[in-house]
Amino acid sequence: MTQDNFQNTSIDLTHLDHQGQAQMVDVSEKPSTVRQATAAARVRMLSETFAAIQVGNAPKGDVLATARLAGIMAAKQTANLIPLCHPLPLHKVEVLLTPDPQLPGYQIQATVKTKAETGVEMEALTAVSVAALTLYDMAKALEKSIQIESIRLISKTGGKSDEFINDLLGR
Repeated sequence: MTQDNFQNTSIDLTHLDHQGQAQMVDVSEKPSTVRQATAAARVRMLSETFAAIQVGNAPKGDVLATARLAGIMAAKQTANLIPLCHPLPLHKVEVLLTPDPQLPGYQIQATVKTKAETGVEMEALTAVSVAALTLYDMAKALEKSIQIESIRLISKTGGKSDEFINDLLGR
């Protein structure tokens, strides 16, 4: 989009300045409220790989504990990874890896909570993404064709828009 085209549009894009350049949004006037977001992902693998992870028989060690910790650490680093994210004081980060024999594989869910001027959706999404990538890394010696699928926001609460529940989860 050229500068002339940008100035002629009526769309209010908060991450762009009046010249169309990327900017970090000023949230200093927003009230600090309790905010929470939950994101999810799936990691699909061969049943043999799933069985080996379940019994703790992976060459690199404890796959699930390592992936869970990586997700927690990633949530805390989101502002360093996503250019326009605000650094936030995180009050809670929970990462769950649930075995799903039907996939076969794991359902990953991360919930992040803060009291701040902006939300934690990106932190929750980053947590599940890195947990899934770490699960892949820890299990790739068993299988290279592991698939990371369906990274998505499940819900969020707090802030001006208050509650959001993802209605498209069945797709």
